[in-house]
Amino acid sequence: MRILSGIAVAAALLQFAPVFAQAPGKAPPAVQKEFDDFIAKFRAALKANDAATVATMTRLPFMADDSVRDAAQFRAKAYPRDFTAKNRACLQRTKPVYAVDGNKNDVYSVICGESIFTFTRTPAGFLFTDLDTND
Repeated sequence: MRILSGIAVAAALLQFAPVFAQAPGKAPPAVQKEFDDFIAKFRAALKANDAATVATMTRLPFMADDSVRDAAQFRAKAYPRDFTAKNRACLQRTKPVYAVDGNKNDVYSVICGESIFTFTRTPAGFLFTDLDTND
């Protein structure tokens, strides 16, 4: 299982390599406003330690992992593992960095220690989409 997880993380990193290879840019005003609204709600949910709300703001299945395919699984598995008190505090205070990924999606990333939290603009609005390792 760990090997499959490693492969999934490696594939995700390759997909988003162009994001981190580019210099941070400035989002168009409408995109910035949309993200500001999203991140304010996301941070409020983190402050309240509200895993259910965070799950509604996450693309599921999370990182294409079939073991985290719905909100209940996200709350039970991913949230306690990934949203530690330290990470929640970091996400509250760290300024997100804007970029455009290789698929021309607007993305914002927040680096918290060894983790990179990625939020992607989707047709449904911004969602928490990926968690990668900060090398």
